[in-house]
Amino acid sequence: MEPGAPLDEMVDGAGGFRPHWRPLLGALADLGREALAERAQLIERFLADEGVLSLLAPQEGSLVAAWRCDPMPLILPPAEFDALEAGLAQRAALLEAVLQDVYGPQRLLAEGALPPALIHANPAFLRPCRAPDGGRPGPLLHLYAADLIRAPEGDWRVVADRTASPTGLAHVLENRRALSRHMPEFVRSQELRQPGPFFDIWQDALRALAPGGNPGIALLATGHASPFWSEQVILSRELSCALVEGGDLSVRDGVLYLKTLRGLQRVDVLLRRQDGRTIDPLELDSSMAHGVAGLLDAARGGAVKIVNDPGAGCVEAPGLAAFLPRLAPRLIGEELRLAGARTLWLGEAAAWAEAERNLDSWLVRSAVDGTVRSIRPAALGAGARAALLARLAAAPQDHVLSEVLAPSVAPCVGPEGLAPRPVMLRLFLVFDGRGWRALQGGLGRVLDETRPGPAVAKDVWVPAEEGTAIQGPRGGAFVPLPIRRTSGELPSRVADNFFWLGRYLERLESAARLLRAGAGRLGRATPTPRELAELRSLSACLVRAELLDAETAQGGAHGLGTRALTHALLRAMREGGPVPGLLARVSHLAELLRDRLTGEMQHALHRGLRQLGAQLIPVPGGVEAREEALGLERLTEASNAILSFAATVAGLAAENMVRGGGRLFLDLGRRVERAQAIAAEIARALDQPGAAAQPARLEPGLRLALELRDSVITYRSRYLTALQAGPVLDLVLADEGNPRGLAFQLAAARDMLADLDGDSSSPLGLAAGQLLEEARAMVRDVAAAAVQAEAALQLPPRLRAMEGAVAALSNRIARQYFTLLPAAHSLGPTAPGGRLRGAA
Repeated sequence: MEPGAPLDEMVDGAGGFRPHWRPLLGALADLGREALAERAQLIERFLADEGVLSLLAPQEGSLVAAWRCDPMPLILPPAEFDALEAGLAQRAALLEAVLQDVYGPQRLLAEGALPPALIHANPAFLRPCRAPDGGRPGPLLHLYAADLIRAPEGDWRVVADRTASPTGLAHVLENRRALSRHMPEFVRSQELRQPGPFFDIWQDALRALAPGGNPGIALLATGHASPFWSEQVILSRELSCALVEGGDLSVRDGVLYLKTLRGLQRVDVLLRRQDGRTIDPLELDSSMAHGVAGLLDAARGGAVKIVNDPGAGCVEAPGLAAFLPRLAPRLIGEELRLAGARTLWLGEAAAWAEAERNLDSWLVRSAVDGTVRSIRPAALGAGARAALLARLAAAPQDHVLSEVLAPSVAPCVGPEGLAPRPVMLRLFLVFDGRGWRALQGGLGRVLDETRPGPAVAKDVWVPAEEGTAIQGPRGGAFVPLPIRRTSGELPSRVADNFFWLGRYLERLESAARLLRAGAGRLGRATPTPRELAELRSLSACLVRAELLDAETAQGGAHGLGTRALTHALLRAMREGGPVPGLLARVSHLAELLRDRLTGEMQHALHRGLRQLGAQLIPVPGGVEAREEALGLERLTEASNAILSFAATVAGLAAENMVRGGGRLFLDLGRRVERAQAIAAEIARALDQPGAAAQPARLEPGLRLALELRDSVITYRSRYLTALQAGPVLDLVLADEGNPRGLAFQLAAARDMLADLDGDSSSPLGLAAGQLLEEARAMVRDVAAAAVQAEAALQLPPRLRAMEGAVAALSNRIARQYFTLLPAAHSLGPTAPGGRLRGAA
């Protein structure tokens, strides 16, 4: 191998294959090139359908949404991995010691062992987190990750420390899951150490951070708009902790609580994935609305343990790497076992002399901000290089020089087959209370900027040796949990999202029924007078559902089979139309609730939404009647697909979700939305022009009412006769056994609201009961009338009032269960000793 050339992970110095790669190469030879390319596509599809990318809309600048897994893993021999684990455990202990000093007595700064410019100018150094009197109760660093590159000499070098909130753990799990499913030949080729036990160790370590046998643990997420949302969902599931956002939490009397429908639940350990600079608007960045007022005060008082500590990110500063070799003997009594990339801080005279003498051999980086892109002076033109030198001379303390390393290469699957690509390795460790323990594997990242496309990750394998002990959490005693079967242990934000998911699912289903009914009538060459009357009522329902504009509906009143009305219905199903808009709302809410949905529910929603998205765009309506007919046919097919999707989701919710909590609010949202739609549709179906003079004209409206409520067969089986107002309205308004009828929705809402309050006389439950009685009264009035058709014609105003009353009930539900009061901020000392206490 030529000096300075990148090392090949698969091939040794003599040109032979390294022993730990040979079992995989045998499986690769049996598989073949074409099959390997096909498996790569299957993995990409799997991750899009079920993995990290599922339910995530692509976001500009998001690495997560533009990520794929390479079928070829990166394999590390066990002895080499164990040495890396020991070296990183030592490095993590050193960084913990540095954190304890800079947030405590700051002796390193006072004695000149660490330049103040690397700390006080560091945006990640949070002064409110400092406790100068006695230091901070540890550990401040709980989860640690490091990025490593193998140098041409063969040794691994640390190029970045990740101490704020290391990411990539979900990718590790999803990579292994993808390869286990779609590359079983590879996985079976050798026994591997598994990443799963690491999460058991982590969960046990989190529990041990708080007093008591069963502490409340929550993961503070960055929100669904973040590209890391999917990873946070997966982590919360693996660690069996609540996934919360800042608005879900409140500090009362120095204690952190999760706000639920039943009241406040204490949180003892907060796993922070949000930027530490934004978590408390009282003491840190007040411009961010998603923080928790008073959180730092609660942490200082010992009521909650935040991991990693909000200020832990300050030791990620690239300039600190220049001082770690000097600090290690002083702080931990040892020399560093694992070297980092050689780094020079330009605030030192010797480093500046090196920059002036040989700048082109280095990378120039920010001394305190590792997110700033590095600069390669050798690649700059004369003018840009002179400007860079001027910036360095003006503020040398703000920059460092880092060694240029040629990373090793590993085989990756590409269009031409296997090709060597440069790789970087990320390893993860957690502090279990006694020492640092590594995840048995890691995340590989392909560093090939010359090839456009999504970022490529690699699963990292560590072969298991015979007799290797299985990692797991250390045993501990736990206090038995009290049995809970309540439905209110749910954050208000989550309940709100479930409620509106139910409403939008029902709204989508109702839109499909209306469009299918319209397409069926418009598809006939010559509509009958009865069908024209039905179309008039149907047009009014379509306008109310915002599927049709009022102007088109009014113009169609004189010719409802016209091309304008047909094209209007087709537009409702095209891109940018109301139906794709409803699908987008359902998809958005499903993403928000991803951590609360069962695997089957999540899969059904995601797969169904993707299939509908591909099917819902009918062919553009042209001038030919044949094109219109084809469009109406596709409109009917798309409507049927939506109804099948809605039925699947409803069935899974009924069979897979526990009665209570999210299921209750999902169902409540559906019942409220359906009740409102029924009242509106029946009112418009009964509002037939000229029916007062000729009651027989009411029949089209009654027929439409049965069709929209999917009750035609039930009516025929019960009455075996012509349509009459009393029996029809009883079936769609007052029959509590008809799941498509108004009474069923109101009775279900009444019972659910009483269950939520734990009281059959709850105000909201009583309000729903009063609406149910009004529905029965309307039917009684029609049935008792001498001429039922005339009595039915008097119902539209009452039904419209019912529609408004159901909307008012929905608003009352939102005010009682979902509306969160804005955070309250203390304006002066309210606690003993004059300390400021935050509250929300």
